[in-house]
Amino acid sequence: MSTAQHSRHVELVPVDRITVLNPRARNKKIFREIVANIAAVGLKRPITVTRRDGPEGLHYDLVCGQGRLEAFQQLGQREIPAFVIEADQQACLVKSLVENCARRQHRAIDLVHDIGGMKERGYADADIARKTGLSLEYVKGVARLLSRGEQRLLRAVESGHIPVSVAVEIADANDEGVQEALHQAYEKNLLRGRKLIAAKRLVESRRRRGKGLSNNAKARPRMSSDALVKAYQEDTDRKRFLIRKADATRSRLIFIAHAMRELLHDDRFADLLKTEGLDSLPKKLAARMDRQELAR
Repeated sequence: MSTAQHSRHVELVPVDRITVLNPRARNKKIFREIVANIAAVGLKRPITVTRRDGPEGLHYDLVCGQGRLEAFQQLGQREIPAFVIEADQQACLVKSLVENCARRQHRAIDLVHDIGGMKERGYADADIARKTGLSLEYVKGVARLLSRGEQRLLRAVESGHIPVSVAVEIADANDEGVQEALHQAYEKNLLRGRKLIAAKRLVESRRRRGKGLSNNAKARPRMSSDALVKAYQEDTDRKRFLIRKADATRSRLIFIAHAMRELLHDDRFADLLKTEGLDSLPKKLAARMDRQELAR
């Protein structure tokens, strides 16, 4: 008999005896809204737990309702209404993963996390798709993303810079296909503005540094002294080039301001500009001309 088929009843359960089997990070703004709503009108829907015996007495494993549980804890409540079901810890964890996948609103990284959790517990793609209501193609795509160690793409998904579906397409594509995936994401309005720029930077970083992330210094190749000198020289050359461009632009601006100032001293030219309605100047150009006039 499945967990969902057990009859459920509501009990008041001590919050300090509940263990969250499938913890996840919370959006702070949404969590504040949950706390404020519960403080104002109370708990609308009980959480779901399963009981188990521990060395210190009766304990509970959370199946569904981490946000509501944490809101009760923040409000200083000692007990919370809960549906108590009968299930072992493995079935409880899988049910939690399935309910998180199937809920209407979820963060993309939560979906990836939960599909990965079910894969780790031996569930086939078809089983995950059937339990969660997701398409088989989508589940297979996310599984590929996880199995290939696409840590850069997963981090971008978690930060909200790129949708999971686009990340999966990038992971499956070659260099030309990656550009096509970005183009299609733009056409579908999935990546626009800053998100598109961030996605392009991500693709370039992934191409140069690989798809994985590592905070372990041993995993990073050590740079030789020659490589460090070369990198320093390249950076210096870039800065010198920027300085030359800035100097050239400044010189052109000075020339334009000087030429305009000289032309405006010609009465016939000034009258012609007034006749054509062209006697106004950009504020910054006019200010620079005034400074040149004062410096004479």
